[in-house]
Amino acid sequence: MAKGFSLNMYPWIYVAKFSDNKWSENYIEQPHKTPAEEASLSEEALADLLLKRNTIPGIPVITYTSQYGNGCFEGLKAFPQPDGSLKIFRPDENAKRFKNSMEGLYMPGFPTDKFMESVKAVVKKNADIGFTVKYDKAWEKDNFLSGTSVYLRPFALTEPGIGVNISTSPWVITITTPVGAYFGAGTSGAVTTERIRATPKGTGNLKANSNYVISAIAKHEAIQAGFMEAVFLDVEERKYLEEGSSANIFCYLKSGTLVTPDLGDTILPGITRKSVLKLASDMGIKTEERKISIDEAMSDSLEMFVTGTAAGITFLDSLQHKGKKVVFNNGKMGNVATKLLAKLKGIQYGMEEDKYDWMVKV
Repeated sequence: MAKGFSLNMYPWIYVAKFSDNKWSENYIEQPHKTPAEEASLSEEALADLLLKRNTIPGIPVITYTSQYGNGCFEGLKAFPQPDGSLKIFRPDENAKRFKNSMEGLYMPGFPTDKFMESVKAVVKKNADIGFTVKYDKAWEKDNFLSGTSVYLRPFALTEPGIGVNISTSPWVITITTPVGAYFGAGTSGAVTTERIRATPKGTGNLKANSNYVISAIAKHEAIQAGFMEAVFLDVEERKYLEEGSSANIFCYLKSGTLVTPDLGDTILPGITRKSVLKLASDMGIKTEERKISIDEAMSDSLEMFVTGTAAGITFLDSLQHKGKKVVFNNGKMGNVATKLLAKLKGIQYGMEEDKYDWMVKV
């Protein structure tokens, strides 16, 4: 089973370039052997092959992206189905968000129809030569927490540049890789961080590269301190929950209400977040999108969890703030998170009816 993210790129990639007011597109087959042959390679030989696969001819090193973080990306998954097919979860939502992120950085936006066509095509091209994941009935035993999927990473990077500037002629590249659970086994505790993820009038609501530098630092510091996750508070009052290190956050309160911070220009509009709100509402759970203070979250929460493409639905067994620690549901995953996880993963892996038409066949 794939363990979290790994740079085990599948051979076929998608490359688009904006020039002369239009997008030119190409699918490139990177160096590879058969999956069986690659599995039998020595560690050194495989690393050498993957390095070649991770090098894209014609892509410059010195760009506004590499120098200043001026870029953006998406993350979405194709899930193996019991019938042997693959389906992508809500790619139309990723397409819209990607276009919005590019335009928010004053890049030409990538057309949503090209996004949809390219993500389906690159998954299929790789599956056709054996680079894919297959459904495993054993995953059903733990609500697919052990499940594997194909992770897609479309990203935009700029033309060459060495001065602080915007991009007028970017590339869009999509790669794929197998992926398993994002959070490893062990502690599920979270801790608030003093660091600031995003500020008003900034890029917090875009999936911009630069947002994730602080997130990576905060998560590293949390892990070093013995926690799984870092939780950001708002910059202005330092009292309201905003996000996890790379995921939206939910609190299930004693009142029976599921609360998540309302969207603004400091919070990413998560697609899993949006889906969880819909599933919860349809289950008869009252939902609210509003400010929730750290004090309310710690005193009134029965459950707490984070959501995202990588995180899925991952419960937090505890939250620590300024030395005070609160444990939720005796440190175990609660009923609400469990029900939502089962429903979401069931839809994604084809075991539950997809009445929302969220899954798009490759």
